[in-house]
Amino acid sequence: RPGLALCAGCGGRIQDPFLLRVSPDLEWHVACLKCAECGQPLDETCTCFLRDGKAYCKRDYSRLFGIKCAQCRAAFSSSDLVMRARDHVYHLECFRCAACGRQLLPGDQFCLRERDLLCRADHGPTPDGSAAAARGPRSP
Repeated sequence: RPGLALCAGCGGRIQDPFLLRVSPDLEWHVACLKCAECGQPLDETCTCFLRDGKAYCKRDYSRLFGIKCAQCRAAFSSSDLVMRARDHVYHLECFRCAACGRQLLPGDQFCLRERDLLCRADHGPTPDGSAAAARGPRSP
């Protein structure tokens, strides 16, 4: 199909003998497929991620759009163990009581007040007067 395709990067007609197809409907000149953030060429040797029609390398895509720890705000690597509390995700070492600093472990009872995790000893009674806390964290 050289000569018929339009490059998603520059908008020009692709007349080269080779083109790069990133998704079913986006084709690029080999020289035009670069990370929108850092400019790294994205070819068959580099993982490519798309967002809103822009291409990103894995590092920049993770940094810009990946889930970040609710405590330290750092991105997660694929080998990180995580803990979850409602919509928040934490590195295992960041999942600590905001009052006493004790690391919260699977099965521990805790309370989540806005962004702060509180162990059972530090959160006190719930609004209804009971001492029940959110039941332990879930992992993905």
